[in-house]
Amino acid sequence: MVEILKKVQDPETGVNIVEVGLVYGLTVEGDRIDVFLLMARSTPECRFCRMLAINVQRKVLRGIVTVLKEEGFNKIRVYNELGLLLVEGMIHDST
Repeated sequence: MVEILKKVQDPETGVNIVEVGLVYGLTVEGDRIDVFLLMARSTPECRFCRMLAINVQRKVLRGIVTVLKEEGFNKIRVYNELGLLLVEGMIHDST
């Protein structure tokens, strides 16, 4: 799983999210996976910094869901360090 998540890059640094230290936990059960991220906080006084951080986070989350769906996971949940759900990606059976 760690090797798969290395396909997702931090758009700010160009380094994968594993080497940057964003991934701190994984739970895999069949075709379901929970990913736990340690998201860095920007300076609260800087409104521009917060907006940049939100855009970076969206790109990272989209990348995680994309690579894990490509690997066959049908239920993907990504949480932050506080245990708050950031994104949930599911593939629904259309039969």
